[in-house]
Amino acid sequence: MATDLNELKQDLTRRMDGALETLRRDFAGLRTGRASPALLEPVRVEAYGNEIPLTQCGTISVPEARMLTVQVWDRGLVNNVVKAIRDAGLGLNPANDGQIVRVPIPMLTGERRTELAKLAAKYGENAKVAVRGVRRDGMEQIKALEKKAVISKDDEKRWSDEVQKLTDDYVKRIDVSLLDKDKEIKQV
Repeated sequence: MATDLNELKQDLTRRMDGALETLRRDFAGLRTGRASPALLEPVRVEAYGNEIPLTQCGTISVPEARMLTVQVWDRGLVNNVVKAIRDAGLGLNPANDGQIVRVPIPMLTGERRTELAKLAAKYGENAKVAVRGVRRDGMEQIKALEKKAVISKDDEKRWSDEVQKLTDDYVKRIDVSLLDKDKEIKQV
């Protein structure tokens, strides 16, 4: 348990940064009509008797704005990679081109954009819930320190205000990220 404000803020900041990083990864996986290697990161491929991440089967690259390619390292896995991408629920239709899998990124429909915007909002709300959970833990630590007479009532109030300011800052960052992603989804 932190015994000074800086220690507590560092711990809470680290944990809130984790929630923001998770949000960024979630947003990177949302298809917005532009090719991004992050789109294929959650795909898992049946290989060597296990399911492994696509990134461990080949190199993902972006040769053009609406195309992804996967250079599969083991020729025997090409069909498995094609099947995994097709079955991933991303709305993509990969094509086997020898040892390279080509994945064209189709234009988004208005209906799909609305779905993506709702999903982005859900990811944003999950990130806010995570940040608020970190705030709650920080507040509980502060109350415990005050109860044990490690800090005064005034210090408890001051520390609580600092934790709230930190929380508000992270919630604003999440809102800005969500607005940016929403614009990206709607403008493509």
